[in-house]
Amino acid sequence: MATRTRIAVDPTVRSTAQIPLRPAHAWSGVNDTVAGRIPLVHPRPTAPGGAYAASAFVGEAVTFEVVAFREGHDRIGVHVRLFAPDGTESLHRLTAVGDGYDRWRVVVAPLVQGRWRFRFEAFGDDFATWEHAADLKIAAGVDAPLMREMGARLFEHGATEKDRPADERQTLTASAAALRDASVDDAQALVVVRDPLIAERFAQRPLASLVTIGDEHELLVERERAGVGAWYEFFPRSEGARRLKDGTVKSGTFRTAIKRLPGVAAMGFDVLYLPPIHPIGERNRKGPNNTLDAGPGDPGSPWAIGSAAGGHDTVHPDLGTLADFRAFVRAARENGLEVALDLALQAAPDHPWVAAHPEWFTTLPDGSIAYAENPPKKYQDIYPVNFDNDPAGIRAEVLRIVRHWIAQGVKIFRVDNPHTKPLQFWEWLISTVNAEDPDVIFLAEAFTRPAPLQGLAMAGFQQSYSYFTWRNTKAELEEFLTSISSETADFMRPNLFVNTPDILTEYLQYGGRPAYKVRAAIAATAGASYGVYAGYELFENVARPGSEENIDNEKYEYKLRDWARAEASGDSLAPYLTRLNHIRDAHPALRQLRGLRVHYSDDDAILVYSKHLPAAVSPDGRSDTVIVVANVDPHSARQTMVHLDTAAFGIRPGAEFEVEDLITGAVWTWNEHNFVRLDAFHEPVHVLHVRSPR
Repeated sequence: MATRTRIAVDPTVRSTAQIPLRPAHAWSGVNDTVAGRIPLVHPRPTAPGGAYAASAFVGEAVTFEVVAFREGHDRIGVHVRLFAPDGTESLHRLTAVGDGYDRWRVVVAPLVQGRWRFRFEAFGDDFATWEHAADLKIAAGVDAPLMREMGARLFEHGATEKDRPADERQTLTASAAALRDASVDDAQALVVVRDPLIAERFAQRPLASLVTIGDEHELLVERERAGVGAWYEFFPRSEGARRLKDGTVKSGTFRTAIKRLPGVAAMGFDVLYLPPIHPIGERNRKGPNNTLDAGPGDPGSPWAIGSAAGGHDTVHPDLGTLADFRAFVRAARENGLEVALDLALQAAPDHPWVAAHPEWFTTLPDGSIAYAENPPKKYQDIYPVNFDNDPAGIRAEVLRIVRHWIAQGVKIFRVDNPHTKPLQFWEWLISTVNAEDPDVIFLAEAFTRPAPLQGLAMAGFQQSYSYFTWRNTKAELEEFLTSISSETADFMRPNLFVNTPDILTEYLQYGGRPAYKVRAAIAATAGASYGVYAGYELFENVARPGSEENIDNEKYEYKLRDWARAEASGDSLAPYLTRLNHIRDAHPALRQLRGLRVHYSDDDAILVYSKHLPAAVSPDGRSDTVIVVANVDPHSARQTMVHLDTAAFGIRPGAEFEVEDLITGAVWTWNEHNFVRLDAFHEPVHVLHVRSPR
């Protein structure tokens, strides 16, 4: 055990505490056991298994937690020591959670991108141990002289420490003298024992013994967009498309799609996601609604990549040129939007890969190449890549493609079906790309089982699609939101897309306008990242029979939408989405993944949760709390009582406080128990800002 010197406040973090660790004396014990002198177990943040680092994003309020305990009744203290990427150290004191499980916790917000290291350090808190015993014994008249002398010696020791301010050392010297003064009775001595200023000074500069240093861990801190963003998806071929006199449709281009950018930006979105923009295969091309009889004017699925015109490094001739794409990326940036590009590692039957590298695919006994399937769906227009036949060659080609699009200005990739490719491949690709450019972000479109979903996140994917789309009841949402904000938050960041070209749930098909508002409000407030596929704001809710896809799916045809007419007629959800995104911008608590707490209501359709960001880790130094109350039954009006654990956001039980509905502007006085009425056909969701205690 070594003495630790005091560390100045570190500008690379926002924290609830910065405290030096200075042992009162050394521990000369042995270190031949797994447990330290003061055991430290179950550290967080961490990823399961310990093979991968936990992750966070710049400015994220990260919960550092550990279980620490010792024998008997002596008090302990716990710190976490952080090492920034440049090696700068900072020390942060944890607070006992008080739940009887010996858990200690502190919230810290790293402000620098890169790989951080941290370790927990526990110590015997000599002052706190004495204070607790002296308070009980002196008051009871038990061993009072002994308790007073022990305290005097502690104070004298503290007064010898030269880095304590002079006035503090003088106070400790005077307090030691008072405890030894025979003219000071025990009642007056108790005033010294209970002096909050002395306790605060020893909390800031503890007298530490038996210091135990835990194992070192890693925390990968990535740029803010890796964890925070409002995404919008559209097909550039549909933006600016027009129907010709012969009934066929002329494709939109990157240049015509630029005209849609101001509208997307005005709604407050941060990321514009484009499906594949590459040439589309001619062989086995799909027609409308996934039929096998494509006509000459049918554009086919963008995910059937490759033709004689080129492959994954080429843009579709109908969309324009590579220069046109770069112009689109620049225009998006000028509108405050980052472009995310689809990375779909598969090929149409006429992709150049098929002729040049047939070994990259699976050949069946009859000599044909296997096409993609997701039973009962069949994708005759797509060949999946076999990653085991020539792994080195495939790695080199995919890395070349990703580097190519990074050179065109793309820093975000939405990866199609990554769970159908080896996890090992993704770990290699993402680590290789991020070593060259740590700002590149990969989103896993993996609607799959928990193990591969979480495995992809641990292997490097900065974001992941999730089960949110199919979690619609109050009970389902309570379980889901608790899971993403606490159980998996150390290593997986969900992006809560409300719909996709492939997913139109029954909830949206039959819930009407209320369902669309409810799902958007929950996604935008519960998730630090969420997404919307174009057409959502127009309430496109008619499904292809027997499926959960939109009829006349845009994957297989052009969509000619009149955005201006819909907004002018008031038949658009765009103003509501705009309001939600502006609320997200104004409230940093909503841009956090952690900090969500589920509360209670007496109605099985009224979902209640809060998101809280403490002042110490808030960008503006002020705490921020938002309470969301949602009627998840889109067919009724509901009224009930909601019950809040106000301590979760720093308000003492029983206190009243003001809340403002950020959707309607209404203001109410609330407390722990409140009556609400939510009419699905009027305003099905309260988004409430806690303004002030009263």
